[in-house]
Amino acid sequence: MSHQIVHARLLSASAPLFPELEAALRRLGPLELPRRNDLPFPDYLCRAISGQQISVKAAQSIWGRVEASAGARPLLDHFCPENTDTLRACGLSGAKTRTIVTIAETHRSVGLDTEALKAMSITQRTERLTEIWGVGQWTADMMNIFYFGEQDVWPDGDVAARKTLERLTSKRRKTVRTAAMFKPYRSWLAYYMWAHVDAPPD
Repeated sequence: MSHQIVHARLLSASAPLFPELEAALRRLGPLELPRRNDLPFPDYLCRAISGQQISVKAAQSIWGRVEASAGARPLLDHFCPENTDTLRACGLSGAKTRTIVTIAETHRSVGLDTEALKAMSITQRTERLTEIWGVGQWTADMMNIFYFGEQDVWPDGDVAARKTLERLTSKRRKTVRTAAMFKPYRSWLAYYMWAHVDAPPD
């Protein structure tokens, strides 16, 4: 689906009820929804977990140390309980270390094969991911949107997306209900909300 077509659909869905939202979408777009699937999925998920709730610069620096600590060993083999102290020394928190080790162990036992996950529905994939200790709904939503390219995920647990949509529409109306008006392009709606937060005001 071309990003120009999606942009036009978002505008037409917002125009009748939400003039502020329509104006924001018009000012921002059309935007391209990026894909970040340059690594096998388990590796990407581990890297994403390591970078959560810290700055991009800090995340890059920590992940660089994690990769260096593995030496020539494949990363997922390196992520095992006996290397917990090594991973903590790279700057990972205890919870992130445990999550990354659990992701690697899940991949070794159950499998987190990229193609198998791609073949699942959003609901099935979300269930598989959130069964992993330390992987919550928000992380699953981000994986669905950016790694698997799902176009219709509304990440209601994302404070920036939710609050921005509220501000541009109505605080009295549940954002899940508002976002439902933008099916099947709710991932794009979220992406526009993040872009709006980052865009300088006029």
